[in-house]
Amino acid sequence: MAGVGCYLLWGFIPLVFQQMAHQGADAWEIMGHRAVWGVLWALLLVLIARQWSQVVAVFRQPKVLGWLALSAVLIATNWTTYVVAVNNGRTLDASLGYYLNPLLNMAAGAWLFRERIDRFGAAAIGLAAIGVVLQTLALGHAPWVSLLLAFSFAAYGIIRKRVSVEAQTGLFMECLLLAAPGLAWVIYIQATGQGHFTASPAATFWLLFAGPATVIPLALFAWAARRMPLSSMGFLQFLAPTIVFFIGAMQGEALGALRIASFAFIWLGAAVFAIGAVLKVRRASRTAETIVAPEPGLLDDPAEDRMAALDEEARPSR
Repeated sequence: MAGVGCYLLWGFIPLVFQQMAHQGADAWEIMGHRAVWGVLWALLLVLIARQWSQVVAVFRQPKVLGWLALSAVLIATNWTTYVVAVNNGRTLDASLGYYLNPLLNMAAGAWLFRERIDRFGAAAIGLAAIGVVLQTLALGHAPWVSLLLAFSFAAYGIIRKRVSVEAQTGLFMECLLLAAPGLAWVIYIQATGQGHFTASPAATFWLLFAGPATVIPLALFAWAARRMPLSSMGFLQFLAPTIVFFIGAMQGEALGALRIASFAFIWLGAAVFAIGAVLKVRRASRTAETIVAPEPGLLDDPAEDRMAALDEEARPSR
């Protein structure tokens, strides 16, 4: 339920940003409020998870703080690009970006971490590449919005994978780093009469809603990712861009034959990717005789890592 819930929220979130735009807020005002209210919701999650001591520890590690500052810039770039896209008739471009993301992650894993790509992965990347070429021909230029969304989120994921910080702590630190410029911008536009926070009760509600709309899906994702099989998450991650695609199509964005063909190749690549992930997990479950410890940062609570290890030691061998 948590996994489906986070992707459903991400799928319908363009409608939330469009409501904010309907109240007069542009992308920068929306981003300012996401940063300001997001940090409060992220702090709440840290307190619930009892991870405040980990937040304090991050401030004592300049290198970790530096990497989180970079990840904050990347996620802010991703968020801003997404808001601009869905509020300016480019929702289909946003959908394409998140279809490409898991395939780009696979390519980045092979390039940066020397992970092996099987025939399913190679076929999926090839089909996606054909889809991008067709999209370029359909638009008359490279799909820059889609590529920026895909590359910024892939780079964000790579950094977060390598930094040993739990999900709630890392999210809070990113929101905290973005909160100062976000608050400064909100105060400035309100003081100069350009802001919309107090323009009407509806505007106040939707801009306040930027906080939970930002943090809750990420929290559900972090909770589900720890507990669900990789193959299940592989299927679910295509739910959000599919919903976004239909939102864009129903709102009348242009869908010519060439653009439909490009999405067909992307969808086929996504299907091949998901099938390959399922087969890989099934093969691993049949042949694995030992439990591999997770990488640092993949679980939210180090104590949970230790409990899992003790539980495995006590379990009879197969």
